[in-house]
Amino acid sequence: MAEPERWCVVTGGRGFAARHLVEMLIRYEIFSVRIADLPPSIKLEPDEENGMLGEALKSGRAQYVSFDLRDKAQVVKAIEGCEVVFHMAAPDSSINNHQLHYSVNVVGTKNVIDACVELKVKRLIHTSSPSVVFDGVNSIFNGDESLPYPPKHNDSYSATKAEGEALVLKANKSNGLLTCCIRPSSIFGPRDRLLVPSLVTAAREGKSKFIIGDGNNLYDFTYVENVAHAHVCAERALASAADVAETASGQAYFITNMEPIKFWEFVSLILEGLGYERPRIKIPAAVIMPIAHLVELAYKFLGPYGMKVPQLTPSRVRLLSCSRTFNCSKAKERLGYTPLVSVKEGLEKTIASYSHLRAIQKVKRDGPSKASIMLGGGKVADTLLWKNKKRTLMALFILIALYHNLIAPGYTIITTASKVLLVGSIFLLIHGCLPERILGYQIEKIQESHFHFSENMSRRIAVSVVSSWKCAVSCLKSLSRGNDWNLFFKVRLKEYLTDMARKKTSLKENMLKEKKHKTMEPEPTRPNKTGISSDVRMA
Repeated sequence: MAEPERWCVVTGGRGFAARHLVEMLIRYEIFSVRIADLPPSIKLEPDEENGMLGEALKSGRAQYVSFDLRDKAQVVKAIEGCEVVFHMAAPDSSINNHQLHYSVNVVGTKNVIDACVELKVKRLIHTSSPSVVFDGVNSIFNGDESLPYPPKHNDSYSATKAEGEALVLKANKSNGLLTCCIRPSSIFGPRDRLLVPSLVTAAREGKSKFIIGDGNNLYDFTYVENVAHAHVCAERALASAADVAETASGQAYFITNMEPIKFWEFVSLILEGLGYERPRIKIPAAVIMPIAHLVELAYKFLGPYGMKVPQLTPSRVRLLSCSRTFNCSKAKERLGYTPLVSVKEGLEKTIASYSHLRAIQKVKRDGPSKASIMLGGGKVADTLLWKNKKRTLMALFILIALYHNLIAPGYTIITTASKVLLVGSIFLLIHGCLPERILGYQIEKIQESHFHFSENMSRRIAVSVVSSWKCAVSCLKSLSRGNDWNLFFKVRLKEYLTDMARKKTSLKENMLKEKKHKTMEPEPTRPNKTGISSDVRMA
């Protein structure tokens, strides 16, 4: 005689982690799987149609049921005939809508519990969240299940998740029902619709270059397949012998990859793997928080009119700047849980699954650019082409200072030289009066040897001046004898251009003087209707 078919139900079965659990349950062939979710029908992706899920739906080992958690009658109908319930349904955590979260996480969870008790379901595994013990202010380092619920949660999602979890744990042993709660930390992996897509969107909009906080906050991430594995481990522990089930039931368990990593390093690995730049500019959380409050306020008013759910919210800023690591010893001891996939392997699989979101790489030509070659490819080229940003900024600063202090005032060459010498002498005087140390910093004094000219150096300078003078005299002699026509035409052209510029300047000055003279001339008096000039009337 064939054994009766055993069924389990996965609420929210088309969600991110739930899909992986459904496939794992089908692969293990312990239960036939009932997928319960809100859409009226199931829509399979191409890889699912040709995979295990598609085959299971065709063979009857899996079936889809449309239901609304908030309607108890529909919940009872979806769970009827099942031995185990994996309650994974939850709304999008990024939407801070208390009414929505309460109706699903609290009312919906209570409907699931009541249906399980009424239908004498044997085991209920509820998917909770580590956020139920996070207050949004204090970081958590290696936190265990002894952490209490905080007086105030970070957001509505966390607060309602805590209420739902408390209801599930309280319902343990009600009419033979054994319950436990799984708290997976920061799930990532293929088919994720929140983390990776939001990172890519931010990168394409140029927002991924920023780090909120100091960038050293640690996080525990969990690969999605490990989350599914933890649910199976919990179900097997509750189905074990009485003493094991007694120990495992009525408890909450943190689930992680057991490999804490800096949050922003994890984000950087994903972005770099998809061809985007890693974040590098640090912004204190206190600076970005007021902006996040304004964005959230704007969404409250404009959300009903089509405004998209903002990524920058106060609760998310707190999550991105705090540390959250958890201890999985309890899950390891009582459920037999150990991660199947490491963080490194999980990242590789995740990045490979999002090939369609990769950055479009521009082909870079090897070797220097044409502009660099034309400029000589040396220090001048590096400065003009911003290859050495420090040197370029220094050059710009010097040029601006010279312009505003020497050129803009209209100084002559002699005045400019005297100004430079004056500034230099003042600087040397102040520098010479400074002590050797100021506030712990060593002041390097200019040695007297820097101002000493040796006999050889003096001779070279004198020879250089004499040589320049002789060269100038030689050029003048050559011009006077008519030996170098090229030089003559160059000099004559330069004189002509200088003369034209002088005449143009003189003409502009004369026009300005005439215009100013006209504006100063008094206007002739005009008789008004009374026949008396305005000057006489004023008198």
